[in-house]
Amino acid sequence: MIILIPAYEPDQQLPALIRNIRDAEPWVPILVVDDGSGPQYRDVFDGVRALGCHVISYGVNRGKGSALKTGFGFIADNFPGHDVVCADSDGQHTVVDILRVAVALRENEAGQNWATMVLGSRAFTGNVPARSRLGNSATRALFTLATGERIPDTQTGLRGYPAAMIPWLKSVRGDRYEYELNLLLEARNAGYSIRSIEIATVYLDHNSGSHFRPVADSVRIYAPLLKFLASSFTAFLLDTVLFVVLTLVIDSLLLAVLGARAVSSAVNFLVNRNVVFEHGRDKPAGATGLRYFSLAAVLLAANFGLIWLLEAAGLAALPAKILAEVILLAGSFTIQQRWLFASKAAPGAGKTGNELPANSHIRA
Repeated sequence: MIILIPAYEPDQQLPALIRNIRDAEPWVPILVVDDGSGPQYRDVFDGVRALGCHVISYGVNRGKGSALKTGFGFIADNFPGHDVVCADSDGQHTVVDILRVAVALRENEAGQNWATMVLGSRAFTGNVPARSRLGNSATRALFTLATGERIPDTQTGLRGYPAAMIPWLKSVRGDRYEYELNLLLEARNAGYSIRSIEIATVYLDHNSGSHFRPVADSVRIYAPLLKFLASSFTAFLLDTVLFVVLTLVIDSLLLAVLGARAVSSAVNFLVNRNVVFEHGRDKPAGATGLRYFSLAAVLLAANFGLIWLLEAAGLAALPAKILAEVILLAGSFTIQQRWLFASKAAPGAGKTGNELPANSHIRA
């Protein structure tokens, strides 16, 4: 195992964390990536080197995702076969919990499970800053709405990855805070599973050491989910308007549903293929369109059945349609992400990630 710690403008919590790790596990390799902190933080990183860490430094801040991928590339080249435990530099992760994630990785491998990432999930109890509590709750709710999967802590920085996962980790898009959410969004499609273990919730001095920008970084984090939800909501509005108009013009629920869905599905397909899903245009439009409208037909049948059942239960047509659309939303996203618009590359393919950023320096 190797511990990877990305760091940007760290305070003395970083060397304190390293000393605590050394006290518990003196020989475990530790890699620290200095994400362009600048010369004023040289003393902190020199102190980390003095504690026996490998340190990668480069001159310009590139973001947490880029720092992690730089670390993964170094580990693949210099520590092949090593599992990786990633921890934050601001003291929010205890050594006990870091080592518990490492143990969970070993347990997975003992059971011949080589394709599971381990998340250290905080319970968010006690004195938690409001922005942290609300931010994680919002991301967790959006993630569940869009994917149908519930992950207790989507923003945790304490994560364990088996060595076999490193090529894929280097290929996933994202250079800043959005990278870690993208890993969760794309893991299932790449053939990986996710396991969560509860860890302590630690915030030092109201999380003053965090460099998270509430507006800019939240937009980056939520973008993959919000694009899909916006696309779905636009199609839903179009579909609903057409549905209402057609129910006034023709006396047939089936024809109203069919007509409205034909138009809204065409619009939704074009938006999802060209805007929402990164790999949407990797595949031929004809073949992807055929599969999309096959999916649309299945969802349409389910939609019609749900509306009919809800109306039979006494709900009016419009509320019944809205409820049916919400119920089917998560399944639609999951199928489109993993089947329709997934990358053609096999798990682990993509960018090599072995190259370090220009002007980077590695010292042990």
